Amino acid sequence: MLFYYITDRIQFPGSETERRESVLRKVAEATRCGVDFIQLREKDLPVRDLEKLAFETVRVIRENSPLISNSRARQTKLLINSRTDVAISCGADGVHLQSTDVRPRDVLEVWTKATHDEGLDIPQQPSVIVSCHTLSDVVRTEENGANFAVLGPVLEKKSAPEILPTGLNLLREACERKIPVLALGGINLANAHLCIEAGAAGIAAIRLFQENNIADVMCKLHERKV
Repeated sequence: MLFYYITDRIQFPGSETERRESVLRKVAEATRCGVDFIQLREKDLPVRDLEKLAFETVRVIRENSPLISNSRARQTKLLINSRTDVAISCGADGVHLQSTDVRPRDVLEVWTKATHDEGLDIPQQPSVIVSCHTLSDVVRTEENGANFAVLGPVLEKKSAPEILPTGLNLLREACERKIPVLALGGINLANAHLCIEAGAAGIAAIRLFQENNIADVMCKLHERKV
């Protein structure tokens, strides 16, 4: 089961500085617990501020995530929301794209050029994950060469009841594709097993990770999968 933590500093209390510090502490916690992906999602930040936070996030992950044996890769991968340029400049592992963003193949082309022509110290092959809301989104994401699709919101969100969930049936259909699909939206410890039983490769979430002890969350989700 894959675990995908999406940051949202706005949900933390305090000043802007305190919120960013809270995000970095949560990133460190997630990294130490072995979360597979962290998406730096702070969409409202100006590019310069996002880049600064991204560099700090890379540093925190490198300090808390050991290298995988016989590899330069780390267990926890950092993805930057929508900004391939920021991901490349800060040394992240890839990007998370919205369904209306550039194609995954375009990201791969830019990334390859950066590694070959500019000699940057970034992974040779980026992780590219795409937000999907329909089955056609998932199909297009697969055809365009992404590594994963994140489908959501699968279940009803208490914080946004006006947004209709895609439902477990659509998740099952999406999971029949070859591309791995992560479930997002309205997921908690009581219902996460429904997404895994529907075929999801893992769980993506904001509140589930930000509002709880991540080690406890991962332990309980593994237990309920079994």
